[in-house]
Amino acid sequence: MFEEMRERRAARRITPGDGRPLERFRWWQLPYRSLFYLRLPAGSGGGQAIYAVDVKRGQDQTSAQAKADLYLDGRHHARSKLPAAFPVPGGTVEVRLSAFGLRRCHYVTTQGAEHLLVPDSDSAEGRRAHLDRAHPALSRGIGTVSLTVLVVALVLLIGQLAEKATAVPVVTEHVGAFTSPVHPSLWGNAVLTVITLTAGTERALRLRYSRLLDGTAG
Repeated sequence: MFEEMRERRAARRITPGDGRPLERFRWWQLPYRSLFYLRLPAGSGGGQAIYAVDVKRGQDQTSAQAKADLYLDGRHHARSKLPAAFPVPGGTVEVRLSAFGLRRCHYVTTQGAEHLLVPDSDSAEGRRAHLDRAHPALSRGIGTVSLTVLVVALVLLIGQLAEKATAVPVVTEHVGAFTSPVHPSLWGNAVLTVITLTAGTERALRLRYSRLLDGTAG
């Protein structure tokens, strides 16, 4: 029942495409544009249909203006408000944003299997995927650093929140006061913010998302 309601809501967010051609990815679009592809069998003739998801990063997903576009064989096929769920043969293409970029761009089959769409080779996601293929050890190292940064930021945030919460007299009376062992300076907080944003963006380029880490950092 819940799944049917979700599908109906997603369908209401979709409008037909206007047939315009898909624009090729340009280098200056690296900071804000994501472009992914999905190849599916096209009927019994043995050919393939090429779907493309074109979405701008940095949109406020809660806004009615936040949209994703679906292209079929190079032509605009449909548009949806975010989060989007485009019906395609054999399943659905789901698109969601996070604070740092894309949270999901997956093909979910009717059997429940999930497949990440293939990023355009010129996009930021495509370049990050190329680094992973060409230099897997370096890629893993970068991913580990990003994860560590977000864990440290979360621990510091919890400590600061706990200190503020236990400073309230009624809370102090029941649980005692907590003093965070680390108090970053204004400059330190600014540097930590920049590093955290960088780590979150790196994870978004790999479509890695944790509600605890990436959600809190965002």
